[in-house]
Amino acid sequence: MKVWKKRLFTGLIIAGITISSISVTPEANAAGTGTWSSPYDVYQAITNQNGTTKTVQGYVVGKPISYSAIETSNFSDDYALALADSASQTQVSQMAYVQIPSNFRSTFGLKTNPTLKGKQIKVTGCLSSYFSRAGVKCVTAMEIVGSSGGSTGGGSTDTGTYYNTAEGKTGATLKSALHTIIDDHTELSYDNVWDALRYTDQDPRNSNNVILLYTGRSQSKYDNGGLVDQWNREHVWAKSHGDFGTTMGAGTDLHHLRPTDVSVNSSRGNKDFDYGGTQHSEALGNYTDSDSWEPRDAVKGDVARMLFYMAVRYEGDVFDEVDLELNEYVNNGSAPFHGKLSVLKQWHAQDPVDDFERNRNEIIFSKYQGNRNPFIDRPEWVEAIW
Repeated sequence: MKVWKKRLFTGLIIAGITISSISVTPEANAAGTGTWSSPYDVYQAITNQNGTTKTVQGYVVGKPISYSAIETSNFSDDYALALADSASQTQVSQMAYVQIPSNFRSTFGLKTNPTLKGKQIKVTGCLSSYFSRAGVKCVTAMEIVGSSGGSTGGGSTDTGTYYNTAEGKTGATLKSALHTIIDDHTELSYDNVWDALRYTDQDPRNSNNVILLYTGRSQSKYDNGGLVDQWNREHVWAKSHGDFGTTMGAGTDLHHLRPTDVSVNSSRGNKDFDYGGTQHSEALGNYTDSDSWEPRDAVKGDVARMLFYMAVRYEGDVFDEVDLELNEYVNNGSAPFHGKLSVLKQWHAQDPVDDFERNRNEIIFSKYQGNRNPFIDRPEWVEAIW
């Protein structure tokens, strides 16, 4: 727990309302990186109000009502909460204000859940001012620390009520319910995909770069195009499998579009996914033969979960929209199928969901499309459907 050294404090508490003014100096540096498995503490959130998307962990100490005041009892609504590095914190300047979106209010709003006060939670969102104070907005994930729905180590992410209508279902019924949930979303133009990938696939260690899917290389965000060693837009579900091309919808869906090296993308082409072949000379750890592509171990699960998403999202239930399905074959050509399902399930199990995937899923949901990849949030649903 972070220790705070007081330098100046004036304040009062009236009817559960705390008002304060303080400047502080931390005595120790926190080690959090802002990921789900290594969240920022509240002090880091306060000192990094730069609009980036980060996960913050802290104790719920009340509900903000103004720049200088929070409610600590008799909460008036479910729209916000205040986090601190100590459950007993009363100094507002040492708190981060969290704006709670509608889909999380029934679980994390203090009017509905007053016993949440004093508990430690994690929240993912953009670090941005709220009530003119250090805050967390654009929230996409929340979890009570220590709850069974945790998101570390490849487990499930707490997404509020987003998946309520899918809970308890299996097989085709679950697939149908998830399709309904993720079906309607904002569609990007193919040109706009360039800028989106610069954000969704940003290198967490270098904000000027993106990470290329198959090579793992960190490369300048703006070194994109069609020249050798530049990066371009890879359709992980090959766009010829269903012949949807680059049209808005399947052809521009960020959940399966990734930056890749131009020549490596060309080598992969429209091959299905399977084991074996010869190691690619430029993308070490990737193997290919005449009809299949095997990605490097670190992204095998990523590839599988992108294809699972596509097979659920695109069911052909809207005019001129393709119906995509997974099968046990390679050489699927222009048919709306992708393989190899049994191999993809193995890769999903061998390479669990990581923080890069989670962050990418949150950004696509909150900033671009407004829908999520269920198999990143709930990995267990792969076996429940297939």
